[in-house]
Amino acid sequence: MAKLEYDGPILEIEDLSISFFTRLREIPAVMDFSVVVQPGEAVGLVGESGCGKSTVALGVMQDLGVNGRVVGGTIKFKGRDLAEMSDEELRDIRGNEIAMIYQEPMASLNPAMKVGRQLMEVPMIHEGVSENDAYKRALEVVTDVKLPDPERILKSYPHQLSGGQQQRIVIAMALMSKPALLILDEPTTALDVTVEAAVVDLVKDLGKKYNTSMLFISHNLGLVLETCDRICVMYSGEAVETGSIEDVFDKMQHPYTQALFRSIPLPGADKNARPLVAIPGNFPLPHERPDGCNFGPRCDYFQEGLCNQGNIPMAVIEGDDRHFSRCIRFKDIDWNAPITASNANEKVAPGKVILRMDNLKKYYEVAANALFGNSGEKRVVKANETLSFEAREAETLAIVGESGCGKSTFAKVLMGLETATDGQILLDGQNIEKTPIENRATKTVADVQMVFQNPFDTLNPSMTIGRQIIRALEIFKYGTSDNDRRNRMLELLDLVKLPREFAERMPRQLSGGQKQRIGIARAFAGGARVVVADEPVSALDVSVQAAVTDLLMEIQRKEKTTLLFISHDLSIVRYLSDRVMVMYLGHVVELGSTDQVFAPPYHPYTEALLSAVPIADTSIDKKHIVLEGDIPSAMNPPSGCPFQTRCHWKDKVENNLCEREVPLVRDLADGHQIKCHLSDEMLAQMEPVIKIAAE
Repeated sequence: MAKLEYDGPILEIEDLSISFFTRLREIPAVMDFSVVVQPGEAVGLVGESGCGKSTVALGVMQDLGVNGRVVGGTIKFKGRDLAEMSDEELRDIRGNEIAMIYQEPMASLNPAMKVGRQLMEVPMIHEGVSENDAYKRALEVVTDVKLPDPERILKSYPHQLSGGQQQRIVIAMALMSKPALLILDEPTTALDVTVEAAVVDLVKDLGKKYNTSMLFISHNLGLVLETCDRICVMYSGEAVETGSIEDVFDKMQHPYTQALFRSIPLPGADKNARPLVAIPGNFPLPHERPDGCNFGPRCDYFQEGLCNQGNIPMAVIEGDDRHFSRCIRFKDIDWNAPITASNANEKVAPGKVILRMDNLKKYYEVAANALFGNSGEKRVVKANETLSFEAREAETLAIVGESGCGKSTFAKVLMGLETATDGQILLDGQNIEKTPIENRATKTVADVQMVFQNPFDTLNPSMTIGRQIIRALEIFKYGTSDNDRRNRMLELLDLVKLPREFAERMPRQLSGGQKQRIGIARAFAGGARVVVADEPVSALDVSVQAAVTDLLMEIQRKEKTTLLFISHDLSIVRYLSDRVMVMYLGHVVELGSTDQVFAPPYHPYTEALLSAVPIADTSIDKKHIVLEGDIPSAMNPPSGCPFQTRCHWKDKVENNLCEREVPLVRDLADGHQIKCHLSDEMLAQMEPVIKIAAE
């Protein structure tokens, strides 16, 4: 089908209302929503889960399912109302003129079809091009998305590619027919921070190359800052503030936008001196929305009789570029007033060493015939290679690195889910590395506990919350009677700031943040000495992250627990950790205090990780480093330094030393260790990756 020629806005959404209909009631999901996307413009749509971002995207795709309906307003694409188009016209537009990239790449790929064939289908179906021309275009687009050896990639099946490569293929598929509008729904949530940086770069470059307009849905404000020209902030089905990135980030005019920024760890936030401010209360369910302003019950500036009356329209912010706010009091509020809600906490000095690892190794033997067809041969996967560190009482040690670097393997060995190949783990001076969890003493099991990434998977859906906590107390042999355990369970609910009546609730009646609090309560039920928190807030909304993070900190201060915080989000690591350990391909490449690791000199890998983190602050000036290639396989690691295949400092080291020898660990300063061949003179020349621009 020939593409529509049009020189006006690519997408105009005006006063859009979308509802879902159940047998009981109509549930309004989006109300009075307006946004305009100009040619070549990228608009970011941000807000908490359930605010209606994805519903807007599905409305644009005219894919609301049997229960969803547009009940008001219009969605125009290149000047034409999508609701008035026939099914055939919509089929031609979808994939050809409007393309969508989803959060989970594997959900968009056919596992039984080679990648090349899937890409070639797009122009063959939509434009009727020949197989030969379709192959040429597939090759061109796969080269555009910077995938290595494009011809091999086209012959591969999806499962033979990494997550980052799969997402690039999905992006390539969306761009095959050079669409006018690209909708991206959380396209990088499932990816590593370094892969995310490369994918975001790619989307920006390709948007310019193909002059594609973009609607970028995300909960990550830093990502929106780096990719978009304009932003639309949504809350409970409504747009509450829209404008250019600079206007909304630097001159925000809605209390919800301000509350979002106060709940994310920007440079300068400190867990003791300047804690994050969580948004009070909970997000309203669609049938529980208040009168007047939806954000009213959680707003610091709420005024009875004014904010809870009637319909609140979008108001124009004079002097700015198409800047609007849905706030009746925005002219009365002092937007530059200092934050007063956060209470400074006293810093707890770390105590004695609780946990020590010495040259820990964890290798797995894999039958080579499963992979290469050589029967009888064994291959070794070196998941952890000579890990050494110590952690003190009341200290937070962050462990960072990409997927596949060995973070979770070491956590499994520590928990007793796996046993060590070599080296030792000392808990209060006792060796535990060879003892599987079923053979560990009850006290040892209670002493080392874990908070998992996904709170949904760790709770039994058929058991009440109270019963699940009591079950943990029974396993830890707490108390002498059921009454003792019930009282302790209620105390644990108090500890994680949940009402005691939640003891009778089922997991399905809780939000994601509330479920994670139950996970934390269970971890601390037996008086844990060491808690391993494995990405505990990455599955949660930004506003909930602040509350859960501060809760963990508060419990840690009270209980003097040692916290091992596994994460790839360096913003949160900088905010809450005392020391940081950076891992790459099973090795510890850098270890030091947070200040040491976040300021040069650093390991080249740490430098690249810092550069990859999106920061929601327009005053930040960041050095741009994109890592080439993927992490090598732990089954076939590179010779010499594990990082040498991706390191842009390698050519500064003489005699190919990086390719020949594994670097030794050396001390740069008090407690700051690095595993790198760069000379002291070279390290001294390193510049900071993140600078706060001068006013």
